[in-house]
Amino acid sequence: MTGRLDAIRITRLTLQDFRSYPALDLAATRRLVALAGENGAGKTNLIEALSLFTPGRGLRRADLPELARDGGGRFAVSAAIEGPAGEHRVGVGLEPGDGGRFVRVCRIDGAGVGSPGAFAEHLRVVWLTPDLDGLFRGPAGDRRRFLDRLVLAVDPRHAARAAALDRALRSRNRLLEEGGNPAWLDAVERELAELAVAVASARQETVERLDSESVARRDEMAPFPFARLGLQGEIDGLVATLPALDAEDRYRAMLRESRARDAAAGRTLVGPQASDLAVRHGPKDQPAAISSTGEQKALLIGLVLSHARLVAQMSGLAPIVLLDEVAAHLDPRRRAALYGALDALGSQVWMTGADPDLFAELAGRADRFLVAGGRVEPVD
Repeated sequence: MTGRLDAIRITRLTLQDFRSYPALDLAATRRLVALAGENGAGKTNLIEALSLFTPGRGLRRADLPELARDGGGRFAVSAAIEGPAGEHRVGVGLEPGDGGRFVRVCRIDGAGVGSPGAFAEHLRVVWLTPDLDGLFRGPAGDRRRFLDRLVLAVDPRHAARAAALDRALRSRNRLLEEGGNPAWLDAVERELAELAVAVASARQETVERLDSESVARRDEMAPFPFARLGLQGEIDGLVATLPALDAEDRYRAMLRESRARDAAAGRTLVGPQASDLAVRHGPKDQPAAISSTGEQKALLIGLVLSHARLVAQMSGLAPIVLLDEVAAHLDPRRRAALYGALDALGSQVWMTGADPDLFAELAGRADRFLVAGGRVEPVD
């Protein structure tokens, strides 16, 4: 944890051939930015562009060529960032490469960098979208992806570890399908165990820190209730109770013993790929999955706010927060509480909503824009 907190602000967003925008140059002056417009107007496209300054495929998890306007393949997104350390410009996009293929390019102050992970030195980004509304009742895979995004915001190296784990799992599954040479399986399982424990440990640390942050701000009457978090899975139990090397040895033994079962199933049944994030409604001490729809939404907002505070504590950078249609289904009391919490967060927050009236109370406190027909015009 760092004792210094840098308030990072995006002062200008520039798009070229991105989604519905042939070109856009948008200036922002405040920490709260509200984007209003009808469905399909292009509001989410703007915050999706900002989400590309993290490893992965952004908040819609789209293949990058899909982001190019009219299927052209090529696009560019750049942002001017202002903070205590000065001004920087970051950029990401697709450009023509060898063999007629397009390749992802990332730049900081005009210089190429190897991956989006390099952006973490200058900004962190967290988000909440309507796709997450069913998170607590949906399949475990959705919660794992959500958790990995939480981990990634505090530890940019997590993306590389998770990708390497997926490759090792595919290698083991393929060997089992082909009959399983024992020597090759031993080698693959040794690598798999090391990666699995590293991924599970990173998840465990983030969950424990986030649970502590959430509980520390507990308020039984708060509009956004605190959450209790935990991990469920055999490897999570190993990581929670054993030193890393002992957990690797135990997991490797489990893999060896389950070869026949996994071969019959066509996949590896035990490991981080089978873990689940357990979330409880703190004030009611009940599983989030059995809470009402409104309670789940409020719980999810509270969890994302806690995560933003955790990212700031661990990185020293108040993250850019992207909230897609977050206020649409909140009653006036919760909406006012949300705007108050965002004011106190210290982050720059970009919000979208179909109804401009949702942001009327932010007059004088936020940059408010109306989005329509590929244009973005200030409301005030």
